[in-house]
Amino acid sequence: MQTVNIHDAKTQFSKLIEAVSQGERVIIAKAGKPVAELIAIESAPPARKPGSLKGKIRIADDFDSPLPHEILDAFEGN
Repeated sequence: MQTVNIHDAKTQFSKLIEAVSQGERVIIAKAGKPVAELIAIESAPPARKPGSLKGKIRIADDFDSPLPHEILDAFEGN
């Protein structure tokens, strides 16, 4: 993390942006007191596209039918 005063930040803005894009945090100070922080923007996850797996997933006809007693007993600790 580096701290720069406002004047230096104005004259070295491109260099500071490059540092931030590399993951560094930059504190902007006025008269030696921190007043702002320059950080990279997190990129948003790609937009979800409903239906993109259509035809690629198969759900069994008996998907929601009751489980066999042996499996139910195992879940219930019997």
